[in-house]
Order: sequence, then C-alpha cells, then structure tokens
Amino acid sequence: MKKHNFSAGPCILPQEVLQKASEAVINFNNDNLSLIEISHRSKPFVNVMEKARSLAIELLGLEGKGYKALFLQGGASTQFLMAAYNLLETKAAYLNTGTWSDKAIKEAKLFGELVEVASSKDSGFKHIPKEYSIPTDADYFHCTSNNTIFGTQMKSFPETNVPIVCDMSSDIFSRQLDFSKFDMIYAGAQKNMGPAGTTLIIIKEDILGKVTRTIPSMLNYKVHLGKDSMFNTPAVFPVYVSMLTLEWLKNLGGIAAIEKINAQKSALLYGEIDRNPLFEGVVATEDRSHMNVTFTLTNEALKDTFDTMWAAAGINGLNGHRSVGGYRASIYNALPLESVQVLVDVMQELEKKA
Repeated sequence: MKKHNFSAGPCILPQEVLQKASEAVINFNNDNLSLIEISHRSKPFVNVMEKARSLAIELLGLEGKGYKALFLQGGASTQFLMAAYNLLETKAAYLNTGTWSDKAIKEAKLFGELVEVASSKDSGFKHIPKEYSIPTDADYFHCTSNNTIFGTQMKSFPETNVPIVCDMSSDIFSRQLDFSKFDMIYAGAQKNMGPAGTTLIIIKEDILGKVTRTIPSMLNYKVHLGKDSMFNTPAVFPVYVSMLTLEWLKNLGGIAAIEKINAQKSALLYGEIDRNPLFEGVVATEDRSHMNVTFTLTNEALKDTFDTMWAAAGINGLNGHRSVGGYRASIYNALPLESVQVLVDVMQELEKKA
C-alpha cells in the first residue's frame, strides 16, 4: 500500500528524484562508477554543484542581482552561529517566533548585543508578532519565515533599510516572494529540497567583510564563496539530490506553479479542520502555515481510534512535535494532493463513527 508521508523532516521527496538518485548511487553519469565513490573534484560532480547553485538562484529570481549560492554542512543550526559570526559587529535585531529562532538568538548573543524586537513565546508561539520596530543601527534583522514545530508562517516581511537574514528552512521554494528583500537566506535541505546533510545559503556578497573579528575558515562565508562551495569535501549525495529536486521544480513550472498546488493542499486540510467539530487548529488563523498544519482533537478520548485509522490508511508522520503534542501534517512541495485527501477522508470517517 502507498504510504502518505506527512513527516516534518527529513520529509517526502518527488518519486522521480528518488529514482534518479538511486540509479546514480549505482552508476552515475553512465561512467560505471557510483556518485558516492567519485572525487568531488571531478568534472562530473563539479558540474552538479554548479548546476545546483545556479538553479537555486534562478528559481528564486535572483540572477544578476549580486547573490551567490552555497551548499554547506552543519544544518541550519550551524547557520545560527555562522550568520552572527560573519555579520554581527555591534548589534543585531531578532524576531522570536519559535524554537528555532529561540536557538538562533542564543547563538547570536555570543557575538554582540542582541535586541529581541518581538516574541510570541508568551502565547506558546501561536501567532506571529505584527507590531515591532527594528533599530536603524542594527547590523541585520533576523527572522524565521515558517515555524515547523508550531505551524505559523510569516505572510509579510518588514520594510527596513537594515539587512534582512531569514531562516527559510521549512518553506523555501514553496511560495512566491520578492526574494531580493533578503540579504541572506539559509535553509536546511531536508524539507523542500533534498535529504538531510546539506544547507543552502543564498547571500548578497556586499554584506560581507564588515566585521573586525577574525573568522575561522570553515565558518567564513567569504572563504566558501571564494571556493564555490568546494573549500572542503561537500555533502555529495545531498547536493546531487537537491539539484534533482530543483530540476523537478523548474520543470513543473517553478515556484509559481508549486505555490498553486500548495494552496490547494492547505485549503483542503484547513477547510476540514474548521468544518469538522472533532478537530481544531492550534495557531492564529491569519498566521497559519501552508507547510506545517498543526491541529488537535476536541475530544482526546478519540485519540487511539484516530491514530489507528490514519495508520491503517497508510499515513505516516502525523504526530505533532514531541514538545507540543497534537498532530502536524507537513505538506511540503512533493506531497501530492491525493495524500491530503486521504487524511481528510479519515477525519470525516472519524466524525461518522463518533
């Protein structure tokens, strides 16, 4: 039976991408060598890296605008540290909307003064703060576009002359934005782009070189840019799969096309949550994520029954994050509308039984 994979990450990837990736592990580029046993300095893999980087810039509409793409290791969690190491000279402004921005704030405090311009912690991170001001003398403003654990998403971003750094780990390539508003974007691959093991950084080169501290080579964006993401051995397989996924997205029609599909999926699921008296959404309606749909049962006595039903329907990864409980349906780019319909059918069947 087909599995409907709602896992929050590592998550579902397009079937054709998995097929091509599996073939490359056996025989890459028809060279009778495995992708994971050839030199990362060989021309075939250098071409992969270059294509992955160029596709990322192209899909975000940033060609010719002074941006470069990097594929680095250490996850988005290393970027919490690395962004501050490279950009924070005196003061940085942070918007706190969840666990991951909380962790980013902790790391940034190691490098200078930090201003938390607003936080939704008091509400259990169930909304996105709207009214806040960014200090004009901040070195940068940091935000998290989508909060995987809590299910909130920023629908708009502040107008400011301060450079904007954004963690887009869980919604990059899922919706159209003016990406040129951001001076730096980073995203772990394992949501909408590839397997765990690499992180995409999109950076405007002119924001670098302004801090006075000495930065270790492995944490220095300028070093990695100077070596085209090949300063050290890259995560070969995750970069290759990311390239395949970006190709898949481009062939589909790019971000504009996938945004329409994602809107259908989220509308279907949120519609059922709002209609069905057995379920309720967790976060403020206007801040609902189109990637991570969080909800609970209105009657916890039905939990065992519901859990048995969705598992029997071939649904995987529906439990909420261990820190908050409830349910979380992650509906990333590669999840088909069909899978969302299966979940909705189970929810409706539970209503009939109750």
